[in-house]
Amino acid sequence: MPVSTQRQNVRFASGDADCAAWYRPGVNGACVIMAGGIAVTKEPAADRFGARFADAGFGVLAFDYRRFGESGGLPRQVVRLDDQVADWRAAVAFAARQPGVDPGRIALWGFSLSGGHVLRAAADDPRVGAVIAQSPLVDGRAVTPNALRAMTPSALLRLLALGVADALGGLLGRAPLLIPTAGARGDVASLTTPDAMDGDLALDPDGRYADWDRTVAARVALRIGNYRPAREAARVRCPLLMVVCDQDRSALPGPALDAAATVPHSEIVHLTGRHYAPFLEAHEQAVAAELAFLRKHLTDSAGSPAAQPVSWSGEPG
Repeated sequence: MPVSTQRQNVRFASGDADCAAWYRPGVNGACVIMAGGIAVTKEPAADRFGARFADAGFGVLAFDYRRFGESGGLPRQVVRLDDQVADWRAAVAFAARQPGVDPGRIALWGFSLSGGHVLRAAADDPRVGAVIAQSPLVDGRAVTPNALRAMTPSALLRLLALGVADALGGLLGRAPLLIPTAGARGDVASLTTPDAMDGDLALDPDGRYADWDRTVAARVALRIGNYRPAREAARVRCPLLMVVCDQDRSALPGPALDAAATVPHSEIVHLTGRHYAPFLEAHEQAVAAELAFLRKHLTDSAGSPAAQPVSWSGEPG
C-alpha cells in the first residue's frame, strides 16, 4: 500500500516532554527536518520552504521546540539551548522510523539560532546525511558586540536587569519575564539590529499565524553571547550548505563563513540582502540553491559527500 503524502500532525518524545510537529511523507526516500529561530514556531518557520521541498518529493518534518508553540514543556517561552539541540536529535530518531524514509538520507534545515543548532546536532549524529544552515547564528561571542551597538544604553541596562531578574526568578520557580523577540532601537527586546524588525514581513506577511507568540523569556539575553556552535563545525562529516546573507546585521555573515571553512564538505551560497532575505527578495534563489543541494547529496548521489568545498552565487539555474 503506498504511503500517504498528505500533511499530518504528529508528536514525538524529547527529554521531559514532547515536541509537536507536522510531517508530510515524501516519495524519494529522503526527509528534511526543519525548525525556526528564537521563538519562531514551525508554521512561520517552515511552511514556505517546506512546501517547496515536499513538492520536489522530499519528506518534511517541521517541529516546535519544547516550551514553544504546540509542544509540551514548562516554563513556556524559555530557550534552553542544550534542550533544543536534544530536540533535533529526537526529531532525527522520529524521522528515521517513518515508513519510506531511508535513515541515511535525513537532512537538517535551520535558520538563525536553529542554523547553529543543526551544526551541533549533525556533529553528533551519523544518521544525518546533509545540513542546510540559513542565515545562521553560529557564534554568539562574535555577534554580541554588533547587537549591543544596535541598542541604546538605557535599553541595554533594562534588558540586562530583566535578564538577571528572569534568571533568578526561574531558580525560584517564578513565571518567566517575557520580552519581544524583536524591536526597534531603543526598545527592550531580544534583538534590535537594523534587520530584526523584518521578521513579521518575512515570516507572516498576511497575518495567518495568529497563535504565534513573538516573545521570549528575558534570560536568553544572558545566554546567547556564550553560545558558540561553530566550535562543533569541524566535526560535521556530512555535506553542509551555508546560506549567507551578505548584508545580515543580526547573525552577521563572517562567523558563518568561518564556520563553513572548517567543515570538510561545505558549500556556500551568498545572497544579497539582510537576515531574512531568504524569505523575502532572495527567496527563489535560496529555494533553488537548497533544492539543488538536497538533490545532489540525498538523491542524485545517494548522499555521498562532495569532493571539495564549493562556492556558488545562489543564482537560480
